[in-house]
Amino acid sequence: MTSDSTARRNVLVLVAAQAILGAQLPMIFTIAGLAGSSLAPNICWATLPVTMMVVGSMLTATPISALMQRYGRRAGFFFGAAGGAAGAVIGAWGLATSSFLLFNIGALLSGIYMSANGFYRFAAVDTASEAFRPKAISWVMAGGLLSAVVGPQLVKVTADAMAVTFLGSYLAVIALNIFGSFLFLALDIPKPKPAAQGSPLGRSRGELIRNPTILVAMICATVSYALMNLVMTSSPLAVVGCGFDKGDAADVVTAHVLAMYAPSFFTGHLIARFGTERIIALGLTILAAAGAVAMAGVQLENFFIALMLLGLGWNFGFIGATTMLTTAQRPEERGRLQGLNDLVVFGGVTLASFSSGGLMNCSGGSVQAGWQMVNLAMLPFLILAGGALIWLWLRPQESRRA
Repeated sequence: MTSDSTARRNVLVLVAAQAILGAQLPMIFTIAGLAGSSLAPNICWATLPVTMMVVGSMLTATPISALMQRYGRRAGFFFGAAGGAAGAVIGAWGLATSSFLLFNIGALLSGIYMSANGFYRFAAVDTASEAFRPKAISWVMAGGLLSAVVGPQLVKVTADAMAVTFLGSYLAVIALNIFGSFLFLALDIPKPKPAAQGSPLGRSRGELIRNPTILVAMICATVSYALMNLVMTSSPLAVVGCGFDKGDAADVVTAHVLAMYAPSFFTGHLIARFGTERIIALGLTILAAAGAVAMAGVQLENFFIALMLLGLGWNFGFIGATTMLTTAQRPEERGRLQGLNDLVVFGGVTLASFSSGGLMNCSGGSVQAGWQMVNLAMLPFLILAGGALIWLWLRPQESRRA
């Protein structure tokens, strides 16, 4: 029987890693678009650094999954922290030399950490019993609560600490990666055993994606994450563009990331009680409500409420979809499926972050019009995910099995 005492210890390590190393994600999402707007030759490219970070995450999802499958989770997480540190070094260099190209290369490398961070939730269930899995995923995601506070507040402290705006923030990101990576020494997750001759290899990627449960889980995870990224990427630009200052933008991001992770303390319990499908459906509904609030006005309270609803909807939709995915995998195909899932998810997030800047800055005659377009763009994808979930509900139970 799987030892949940080991699983709980691993979860504590991953929670701490989420809190410390994970703080760089809200930091970079807060400042990358603002810094990009000052470096980019065209304002329409302001959010390109955020897109490059997501591209880096998408491109490295499968290699990091393969690395973990061969050498273990610890090796993959060390690699992710090294990528985060390297990205911050080059990003700082780009800021210091006013090079938009270098800044984007740094963002691309920062995506290595973002990709590795995504595997924390999968590592949480490696040594967990079936009953503990939803809670393990939720608790690891809850570690983002501290990162939600630490990251944006570090931005407020470091943004103007040096002559070049945001340079101090990138130096802080380097320190987070270096010192936070020591946490992984405490992980106790066995390396996957090499497949013995004649042992089952599991389904191919094509067969996996044709499984109804896996397909719908991937669609809902992608839509939840991509729409969150679409709106969140533009929110600092919208807040500042509507007359508020950088501190207000950081506070809005703080509220958003708190809403992303605070529900994680009970999301696992809700999934265990009501099922993954109902929690995902609730998440999609809340994402729609976030768009409605954002379109209702551009007062500071609209930004706070909309971004908090956005975070809550992401939490229910993404954790629910992740839990659904883990129920449909077999042990021998874990690495293959998780790499495929994150490739698809971050492919969608890449398109969303790339579209965000164009919608925000180039689709209307004002900041307000651009912000309306960003939020209106959520609608067709919410319909897609909702339709997929209804389709799964209507299918017989035996067709969903792994």
